[in-house]
Amino acid sequence: MNTSVFDRTATCCIPLGIDLSAGELAAYVNEKQLSEEQTTAIADLFLYLEEKKSQATLEMLLKFSRLPLKVPKTFENFDFSRIQGKDSECLKNLKMLSEIHARKNIAFIGPPGVGKTHLAQAYGRACCHEKMKVYFLKASELKAKFMQGKRDGTEDKVVGALLKPSCLIIDEIGRCNFDKECTRMFFDLIDRRYEKDCPNCMIFTSNRQPKDWQEFFNAKDDLNAALDRLFDDSKIINHNLRKS
Repeated sequence: MNTSVFDRTATCCIPLGIDLSAGELAAYVNEKQLSEEQTTAIADLFLYLEEKKSQATLEMLLKFSRLPLKVPKTFENFDFSRIQGKDSECLKNLKMLSEIHARKNIAFIGPPGVGKTHLAQAYGRACCHEKMKVYFLKASELKAKFMQGKRDGTEDKVVGALLKPSCLIIDEIGRCNFDKECTRMFFDLIDRRYEKDCPNCMIFTSNRQPKDWQEFFNAKDDLNAALDRLFDDSKIINHNLRKS
C-alpha cells in the first residue's frame, strides 16, 4: 500500500520538530481547498527541509568524529577480495552495524597493510549515517589525553567525554605504552562504557593479539579482569592479505 502524501509529510515533520499530524494536514488542505499539485508542493517542501537538516546533522557528526573527510574510508571503497582467512567473510557483514546495536566491541587484528584502520573508519562513518556519534583517535592520542587530564586534574572530565560517542575507535593498540595512571583511566573508560545501556561499541585495531596486550599497560591483577570485560562477547577479526 502506498503511503499517502499526508503521512509522508507528517513523517518529515518529526525530525524537524514540527507538531503536524497527517490528519491536521489533510484538514488544512480540505479547508483551503488546495489542489493535488499544491498539496504535493507542500509535501516536497517538507521533504527538502528534512533532507537539508539530515545532511547538516551528518556533516556535524562527521566533523566531530575526526574521520577523514577529503578521502573518506567506506565499505564501498574497500577491496574485500584482498583479504583472506577464516574471518574474511564476516567482514562483508559489518555494514549491517549489528555489533553496535548488540553492544559488542570489535577488534581488527592483523599485520600492517591489511586495511584494519580503513575498516574501523568505514564502520564509524556508517554509524554517522545512522545519526550516531563517533570518535576516532590513535592509542598514542588517547594516552596524550589521559596524561593531559592527569596534569590538569581533569581525569573524570576526559573519561566522561569519551563515554559520549556511541562508537569509540582506538587505532593502533600496541604502538605506545600506558603508565599506571593512564592504565587506570583506560580501565575506568572500559568499565563505564560497559555499563552504558544503549547501542554502543568500542573498535580497536592492532598488530598484536589481545592476549598480548598486557605488556602495553602498567597493571597487574586488574588487567586481566579489564581485558575480559573489554572482550566480553566481542568480535575479534583476524585477517591477512591474499597472496598475489
